[in-house]
Amino acid sequence: MDWIIAQVDTESGVAGVSNAVDQTLPWVKAVKEFAAEHAVSFGIRLLAALAILFIGRIVIGILMGFVSRGMQRASTDEMLVRFVQNVMKAVLLVVVVMASLQTLGVELTSLTAILAAAGFAVGMALQGSLSNFAAGIMLVVVKPFQAGDFIDVAGVSGTVQEIRLFSCSMKTSDGLNLTVPNGQITSGVIKNYSSEPNRLINLVIGCGYDDDLLAVKNLLLKIISSHEKVLADPEPLVAVDELGASSVNLVVRPWVRNEDFGSVKRQLTEQIKLAFDEHGFTFPYPSQDVYLHSDATVAD
Repeated sequence: MDWIIAQVDTESGVAGVSNAVDQTLPWVKAVKEFAAEHAVSFGIRLLAALAILFIGRIVIGILMGFVSRGMQRASTDEMLVRFVQNVMKAVLLVVVVMASLQTLGVELTSLTAILAAAGFAVGMALQGSLSNFAAGIMLVVVKPFQAGDFIDVAGVSGTVQEIRLFSCSMKTSDGLNLTVPNGQITSGVIKNYSSEPNRLINLVIGCGYDDDLLAVKNLLLKIISSHEKVLADPEPLVAVDELGASSVNLVVRPWVRNEDFGSVKRQLTEQIKLAFDEHGFTFPYPSQDVYLHSDATVAD
């Protein structure tokens, strides 16, 4: 009997403490009521948001696979394929996350405004980098040159090593490695010396006015025609181009394979000099006659 009385007293004490807490802390009761009323609906929204995230990632992976295979069938550049995949993945993930948050009941108006302001600030800070990025996309899509081409851009010349999204890596003929921003490349003239299989060597050779002009022409034509790497078609040209102040200037224009341009040009220049020395033809130096007039009078 005493045990029953003690148990009743204990239960009464706990209930009294609970009532006291509810009376002193009314917000505790409000929290309990809110949890009891909204726990089920919040749980359903949470499950729906997680399902959107899970299914969204699967759908993104499927779409990425379709896009990748389609671009590869179209022989699209591998760099462009990776770039499109990364951009699509980022955009679609943002859409999926925002849809999931909206399902949870999060107000997205303020969040969108904050993201827009942050994007504008970042864009202004990275204006130069974004310009190079856009230029890199243009280079990948338009393809004015490719890796291995010898080009002249932004005041420098060299062989293209790699085309990146923000810059191009080039190697000069004397072994220097250059990194040229893409924005500077697309904003100027691009000279691609490797785009065509053949290339024209343009030499200007001067001879003296006292030299036999026809003999000089025949000698030059013989030299370039006998070179094993000079192409017969198109036919090489030797012609008088200008009657200069101290020399008769002739143009010597043979066609060669692109890869032979530098070596053949140097070899022909040396052979012409040796042949002129052998046949007694001259390379006139610029000269100037100076006449002195004296106005002095002879005294008686």
